[in-house]
Amino acid sequence: MVASVKMKYHLYKNLFFKVYAIVEDGRVRIKTSGIASSLMKPMVSGMLDIFDGEKPAKVEDGRLIFSTWMPPIPSTAFSRSVANQIKALRGSMVPEQVTISITEECPNNCIHCALPDTKNKDRLSPEMVKNVIDQSLDMGTTLIIFDGGEPLVYEGLEDLIRHVDTNRAVSAMFTSGVGLTPERARSLKEAGLYMVSVSFDSANEEGHDYMRGRVGVYKDAICAVKNLMNAGLLVNIYVVISPRNIDELDDFYKLACEMEVHELSFYEIVPTGRWIDHENDILSPDDHRKLDDFVARTDTMDGPRVFSIPHVMKTTGCFAGRKWLHVTPQGDVLPCACIPIPFGNIHKDTLKSVWKKIRKDPAYNADSCLMRDTEFRTLHIGVKK
Repeated sequence: MVASVKMKYHLYKNLFFKVYAIVEDGRVRIKTSGIASSLMKPMVSGMLDIFDGEKPAKVEDGRLIFSTWMPPIPSTAFSRSVANQIKALRGSMVPEQVTISITEECPNNCIHCALPDTKNKDRLSPEMVKNVIDQSLDMGTTLIIFDGGEPLVYEGLEDLIRHVDTNRAVSAMFTSGVGLTPERARSLKEAGLYMVSVSFDSANEEGHDYMRGRVGVYKDAICAVKNLMNAGLLVNIYVVISPRNIDELDDFYKLACEMEVHELSFYEIVPTGRWIDHENDILSPDDHRKLDDFVARTDTMDGPRVFSIPHVMKTTGCFAGRKWLHVTPQGDVLPCACIPIPFGNIHKDTLKSVWKKIRKDPAYNADSCLMRDTEFRTLHIGVKK
């Protein structure tokens, strides 16, 4: 539950322009002030509209956690995030979110995994992961996500988490929940992990286990959420929406409410990785209407914050190569986890040089997800129409 009393948080301020959030009755309202307010507010309205009127994920101890995907307010990491938005208005983009697939190892066999089936079980060395973290932070990144495979099987994960400078960024992890005992949850919390996204592909056990390719992974996920919540971590239920689970939206919400997680996030399935040949098994216009209706309904409910990435992209455009960057277990640097086009490799290239190369490609200013574009897939990765 969020606070019902009025609370004020500064989002940005200088001598001439101030932006602050008022949290009252469980909603965030954005206000501006200063002599330059009338000039600046229209310029940043697109960014401010993302906050205004929305439900925050959590309010605690003088901190506003608008979303599990963002640093807390106030914090130096959030101030860096705001600075990144100002730079973006001037045309200078930075990779705000860097996802590092630290290992290809995984006990599951998800039929929609974005990783290619290399069969090599590659992993990045701890030294290389730390190097990527350092380079990312120097570029302005404010969210470092540890991914896989299954990152929990990576020996030394907590040491990698501790390497993230919390004055500059927050750390997060994607997991299926395997092996996430109460002791491991506390260990991750003590290492400084900020948020955990636990993946669910169905709100029922049979459907989830089928998509994940292993019996028992649903129970693992449920136990993981409980243990993470008890350890005091921010918890997000992460759902990849497809035609197979589009009619389970209310069930996912019920599950999120029952487990009292902080956020329920939706991402739209795209033809990539093991799903590359399923270009017709993506959301239809009718499926999108179902998602639109669901998001509108839950906005008035008392449950957790719902974050629909497809909806945000309608305003911001595709994040790939604009706000997101992804590193594979082989060291390849991709515009995002779903686009299998390496622009360099961290074993021989700097992250900054690869980012500059991506930013020079006009494709990475798209209004919508590039991998859902048949022409893009045909041209860049050789997938036939």
